[in-house]
Amino acid sequence: MGDHDPALFKLVYDAKRFVLYMKSIIEIAPLQVYYSGLLFAPRSSLVRVGYLKNIPWVTMEPKVADVWSSLIQTLEGHTNLVISAVFSPDGKLIASASGDKTVRLWDTSIGKQCGVLEGHTDRVYSAVFSPDGKLVASASMNKTVRLWDTPIGKQCGVLEGHTGEVFSAVFSPDGKLVASASDDQSVRLWDISTGKPCGVLEGHTGLVASAVFSLDGKLVASASFDNTVRLWDTSTGRQCGVLEGHTNWVNSAVFSPDGKLVVSASWDNTIRLWDTSTGKQCGVLEGHTHQVNSAVFSLDGKLVASASDDKTVRLWDTSTGKQCGVLKGHTEKVLSAVFSPDGKLVASASDDKTVRLWDTSTGEQCGVLEGHTDWVYSAVFSPDGKLVASASRDKTVGLWDTSTGKQCGVLGGHTHYVNSAVFPPDGKLIASASNDNTVRLWHTPIGKQYGVSEGHTHWVNSTVFSPDGKLVASASFDKTVRLWDTSTGEQCGVLEGHTNWVNSAVFSLDGKLVVSASWDHTIRLWDTSTGKQCGILEGYTSRVKSAVFSPDGKLVASASTDKTVRLWDTSTGEQCGVLEGHTNWVNSAVFSRNGKLVASASWDNTVRLWDTTKKTTIEIIETHDRIEIMKFSNDGMHLHTSHGILQLKSSLHSSGNQELPHTLTHSLYVTDQWITCNMKKLLWLPVDYRLSCSALNGTANLIVIGSVSGRVTFISFDFTALPAAYLQPSVSVIAGKGFLGLVGC
Repeated sequence: MGDHDPALFKLVYDAKRFVLYMKSIIEIAPLQVYYSGLLFAPRSSLVRVGYLKNIPWVTMEPKVADVWSSLIQTLEGHTNLVISAVFSPDGKLIASASGDKTVRLWDTSIGKQCGVLEGHTDRVYSAVFSPDGKLVASASMNKTVRLWDTPIGKQCGVLEGHTGEVFSAVFSPDGKLVASASDDQSVRLWDISTGKPCGVLEGHTGLVASAVFSLDGKLVASASFDNTVRLWDTSTGRQCGVLEGHTNWVNSAVFSPDGKLVVSASWDNTIRLWDTSTGKQCGVLEGHTHQVNSAVFSLDGKLVASASDDKTVRLWDTSTGKQCGVLKGHTEKVLSAVFSPDGKLVASASDDKTVRLWDTSTGEQCGVLEGHTDWVYSAVFSPDGKLVASASRDKTVGLWDTSTGKQCGVLGGHTHYVNSAVFPPDGKLIASASNDNTVRLWHTPIGKQYGVSEGHTHWVNSTVFSPDGKLVASASFDKTVRLWDTSTGEQCGVLEGHTNWVNSAVFSLDGKLVVSASWDHTIRLWDTSTGKQCGILEGYTSRVKSAVFSPDGKLVASASTDKTVRLWDTSTGEQCGVLEGHTNWVNSAVFSRNGKLVASASWDNTVRLWDTTKKTTIEIIETHDRIEIMKFSNDGMHLHTSHGILQLKSSLHSSGNQELPHTLTHSLYVTDQWITCNMKKLLWLPVDYRLSCSALNGTANLIVIGSVSGRVTFISFDFTALPAAYLQPSVSVIAGKGFLGLVGC
């Protein structure tokens, strides 16, 4: 077809890539093809160009790649890390092993899950097909290997005998044996016909991470945490070679198809090639920046694919030892990678709970997006809404122009992760907190650092400006809060007294006090003019996550891992209320503007509103996500959270806020996979655009999403162009309590 009609061939290829990329949402919500599908497809996609005429309610589109990358598809379904993935001999299936205790089977032609093999009682480390594809063998933390009938998905055998966790299991080329590698420092051989052990290969002095047969079945290679690879004669069980050279644990070792080489992957960040006839090292493949978890040959032996904690899969030319491709896209460690039988695909398994399929013919990432290169921890708007500052694990703070969504500055200088970045009331500065033990101050107009505040002896968790912007308070793992003069960057106070890590510190509205929350189970009050402690609020039996003043400064509300919110009288230091109801840790608590309400956010995925006088719950909002940061809107009708805006029930709160005019604000919120409007699913987020943090400008209806992948995505909406069904909140009442829940569209 390509010779006769290349244009049609390109369109069909593009349509196939589009469908594979959007497969999971097509199955759940087909109409999202016209919204998310088109918005998140590469700019040059023929499907996007032909059909993305206009989505009237999206006024700023997300920035996407120019062309399709080597990533073909992401397989989602596991609920924990995916440790390994492997193709069936005919390439039609993939078996993936996961920390969720299951093995899952996937149809490679469409990426659809076609089987879940359940029975293991703990993490499954590996799964592999028999040579005829009729069986799967899986190795587990529960010290067993299990055999499964592939066509029917049923367990047909349990191989028991190891005294430690089993990390891998593999069939011999004739399918008659299984070799398993274990934490008990041995490799065991099993007769599949009887399920009985027929050999124990002993000699390693550390746990054995993997074992594999040569293609003729005469040898087994085992990789161990004793820093060696060992070769074994399967007929005698005797050791016939020790491959030494790695300087750290060896995770995997496999034979080349012709049996002449072994490739090994190690925690020393290298892949090494070995001559099996001599046991000598014949190549070191360097390039990964973190430990290498696995390495495998292509079927023709010309390539090696390696998987690493640096979140990449790398391709290597075995004849030259040179790197010939970097497959980027995973947002967490890549634990294994394997070639398809025809060598055209690589399947990788990751700690990000996905299996990804890659085209080996391209081998390069296409259309690298502007942004961070690692996890984005926080994003925050400047007071005037013109800038966003993002803090990242890549050691930088990014500055973004909200009118265009383009990066307008990179604040580099930290030597470790940046945990947070905050603006003062006038927006002229940024204070950033880092694991390099420093607080840094930056001029926002020019993006230049003008102060490095050194003094902390451990990680800095958070920073906050005083209401007048003249001071910064920083909370640290070194058990102190420190005060810094923003005009000079100099330290002007060390607030000492806590006996464990300090999670947060905030100023009172008049700036005269600071309240700090600590893992030592206490909240402490400090006089900012003297730096002296002026109160210890005691009563908790667990860690205190955060504490905040009421607007009049007379109360403090604190949130704790003991599942409660507590109220304290700042004049006496006495506890004056325990707000109970959450079923998991409480992350944060915040007062309404009139001080009559407290909102609390918990790991139980709810926000609760409390009457501070009656000490009772008056509304429960189910969020389906853990919220870390909140504040009430000026009119008291909404909560601005780290995931977006939550609309409150007007009948409950309007009476306390009559002094402020009510402005129409819609509930725009980001869950793990969706942007919702008034709690109705509006726009689906592909896996690489999902949030690690977010910020929202309600006036401009602009959402900024920071992702684990390092992307910072800007999307804005015109509510007047939305269908009417989205403009009313979905509210129901359960057990007499207000409940605002996510409702599918």
